[in-house]
Amino acid sequence: MHSTFSRPIALILLILLPLLGGCVAAVTAGAIATGSSVHDRRGFGTVVDDKRIQLGAYDEINRDKELVLKNRVMIAVYNGVMLLMGEVRTPDLKQRAEQTVNGFEGVRRIVNEIDVMEPEGFWTRRNDNKITARVKLALTDITSVPGFDATKVKVSTAHRTVYLMGLLSTEEVEIVTEIARNVPGVERVVKVFEYTEPSTSH
Repeated sequence: MHSTFSRPIALILLILLPLLGGCVAAVTAGAIATGSSVHDRRGFGTVVDDKRIQLGAYDEINRDKELVLKNRVMIAVYNGVMLLMGEVRTPDLKQRAEQTVNGFEGVRRIVNEIDVMEPEGFWTRRNDNKITARVKLALTDITSVPGFDATKVKVSTAHRTVYLMGLLSTEEVEIVTEIARNVPGVERVVKVFEYTEPSTSH
């Protein structure tokens, strides 16, 4: 069924997704996930587990009203690696966020990149969503690596810092990182990749 989901339409939805809200965004996200999962280097079960972990972690964060109402904690999960991003007002809250989501079955490690700073407002967050869309679109132009697909890279943005996740080769990581750094509006790139080659010093 995913073969009927044309690439041009997928790219348009990829750009518009961060700007949409409510059920429309949820349905669109599901369509893109279904259409692109065939290219994912994770097994199908891992993809499902990652989504389960992410939703469960958000549920735990949402139970802590101080973290929800006075700060911003964002969560991305890829191949059992949980990435925490966003802004909280104190170092104690940064540790509290990590402790809140610690202990989920299937999580191999937690990368806590939450910044201790005053949470930024709506327009900054909207701009972050636009940056994410720009980076994703820019990655579709990669043609120098045979078989590369932009959907292999998970992109998130918090206060103009772009976080990149995925299971990539060293060559792919270098190209993806360089492209992301040159997208307008990006101030910093943080790599949370895993490598397809045997473990070396990356």
